[in-house]
Amino acid sequence: MSSQFSSPPRARGFTIVEMSVVLVIVALLIGAVAIGRDVYRSAAAERFGNDYVQAWVLAYDRYVAATGGVPGDNFDTPTGYVNASTGSFLCGNDLLNALLQRGIEVPAGRGEGLGDRYVFQDGRGQPHEVRVCFGNVSWAEPYGSVGSYSARPRNVMRLRGLTPELANQLDQRIDGRIDARHGRVRELDQQASTAAAAQPWSLQDDVGMNGGSNDPDAQVAEVHAYVRMDQ
Repeated sequence: MSSQFSSPPRARGFTIVEMSVVLVIVALLIGAVAIGRDVYRSAAAERFGNDYVQAWVLAYDRYVAATGGVPGDNFDTPTGYVNASTGSFLCGNDLLNALLQRGIEVPAGRGEGLGDRYVFQDGRGQPHEVRVCFGNVSWAEPYGSVGSYSARPRNVMRLRGLTPELANQLDQRIDGRIDARHGRVRELDQQASTAAAAQPWSLQDDVGMNGGSNDPDAQVAEVHAYVRMDQ
């Protein structure tokens, strides 16, 4: 006589097909997160370039158009140099007041009275603050023959506190290529180089503030840039 009780069902594991489907879904989710992060950083870089850097370029140009001179120059004996000398920079409240006294709107920055500062996050989610100044520096330009350069005084906007990624994206947007030595956007200390060869930016985003690359929570190391003004 057969037993009236059936044996309990055996536990059934995942098949290879089911495991493959799960792994594909996980990979898609990870990829979507990575793409979303890249899109966010690209949009943040675009806002910085278009809404902040370009706003400062326009404010500078409006000042020149309204006064016939550059910020900080001597109007009685104009030199054409910001702050009336090479190597001197107009920053902070001195910069903001120079514009406001001439009725020039200061770009929106970190807050009221902080238009010369801009806050953003690096790829590790750590905050950074960019500071804007204007000055006059020695600037290498083509001269005489192909491949030859001569350094001349040029008015610039200085941006301190960029991450390498943000500097590269700004360089690409303004100059159409990434080159820390040539073009309108250059790395500080590279702007007067008369070498013809292209130069990458000195750091990458895998370097932390402490010089190492092993701490994923450390702030990304910063670089500093110049943007040449038209006047």
